[in-house]
Amino acid sequence: MSILEQKEAIPFVKKWIVAMRPWALPASTMPVIFGTSLAVVFGYASLDIVRFLLALLAMVILHSASNILSDIYDFKRGLDTSVTPVSGALVRGWINVRQAFTGSLVLFTSGCILGIVLVLMTGRVLLIIGVIGVAIGVMYTFLKYHVLGDLAVFLNFGILGSLGAWIVQTKTFSWLPVIWTVSMAMLVSAILHANNWRDAVSDREKKVFTVAGILGDRGSLIYYGLLLFGSIAFILLLIFIPRFFSVRIIPMPLTFLLSLLALPNALKLWRRAVRRRRPRHPMDFAVLDGATAQQNLVFGLLCTAAVWFHLIFRF
Repeated sequence: MSILEQKEAIPFVKKWIVAMRPWALPASTMPVIFGTSLAVVFGYASLDIVRFLLALLAMVILHSASNILSDIYDFKRGLDTSVTPVSGALVRGWINVRQAFTGSLVLFTSGCILGIVLVLMTGRVLLIIGVIGVAIGVMYTFLKYHVLGDLAVFLNFGILGSLGAWIVQTKTFSWLPVIWTVSMAMLVSAILHANNWRDAVSDREKKVFTVAGILGDRGSLIYYGLLLFGSIAFILLLIFIPRFFSVRIIPMPLTFLLSLLALPNALKLWRRAVRRRRPRHPMDFAVLDGATAQQNLVFGLLCTAAVWFHLIFRF
């Protein structure tokens, strides 16, 4: 079978699922789930399942659109030349640049339409969050090439996702989902940093400037550790500091100690990062971003469980 025949044999749906890079979607969906949970338990909102599902779907669609658009620019710039387990369909040769751009445009349009529907259902407060989020998604590749990629995902797939989900349910603004989602946002930044760290040399050759490229290998290791362990440390601070000091911040419930269950895997990821030059398995460092995404998913689920356990046990 020729290469062309092999490409044509790949199912249409599989091509586009891979193009959307579904392994990365927990980074955007967990803040929506977490923010919705906060809105119900701490914002005393009645769960509107329709608005929740619309918000979740909109986030998935917009994240996928941004992923494909980012792949286009990386591919055209010569940054993505080899296939890895987490590569999209463009690098694999399953779709071409024109098809990828059309798919991204369709997804961005669909996501914006869902966003407008949610604004009509909840109010103008959500519009500001949505406009900022879409703007970051569209400009993400530019921001990534100019050191701001970590900040972009920190906002879009952390703070704004959780705050938007809160507003969808409560129709009001609150600082609570902003502050309480910082830990999850740190892990999302860790996912991108692991990716940029792996590609730092080739990025530098193509004049792409990322945090990893600026920090260098040693600095990147330290930064990764701060994001990885800082996510847990920040929760511990929000649990204990307001309880023992005069700080005008609502303390996190003790149920958030559940997040400590993510520590053993964080240590495993740290060891993989430390052994990056002499990995136990050849792909350990190459897929550190995907492994960090799994950590983010587990961490987000633990934090969400902590919210609901607080509702049940009240401590």
